[in-house]
Amino acid sequence: MIVQGRCQCDQVNYEFDTEKIISAHHCHCKDCQRSTGSGKATIIYIANKNLKLNGELKFYGKKGTTGMTVKRGFCENCGSGVMSYPKEIPLLRFIKAGTLDDSSWLKIDSTFFTKSARDWDAPNEDIKCYEGNPDIMTNIKSVIKAL
Repeated sequence: MIVQGRCQCDQVNYEFDTEKIISAHHCHCKDCQRSTGSGKATIIYIANKNLKLNGELKFYGKKGTTGMTVKRGFCENCGSGVMSYPKEIPLLRFIKAGTLDDSSWLKIDSTFFTKSARDWDAPNEDIKCYEGNPDIMTNIKSVIKAL
């Protein structure tokens, strides 16, 4: 199924096939909280090659707690955060699920950084939870799927 998403002003839009996604997660790290202005970011992992982007995003990079630099892309006109990616793994993109036109199909695989989750946005313990970033093998599997 081909799905689409966009920024608030429609200057940037994207599409991808849901069969090409790698996984989907909630991230409660402090950087995601700040960048979304909420308790977490809900992100969809997809290989960059499987994403069709129309329009230009401005990217801001910040080193995260794991030492990787996360590049967060937003619409320069309306400021909507649309996607991010680790600078060290440019094959991956993390789509912000809130920018999808229809997210009813989305299933969340796990939650990251539960140790920094806020009481008012507690993680769903019915799905796999990580206190920090997932283990190295989980990250390697994501990279391999992006190739």
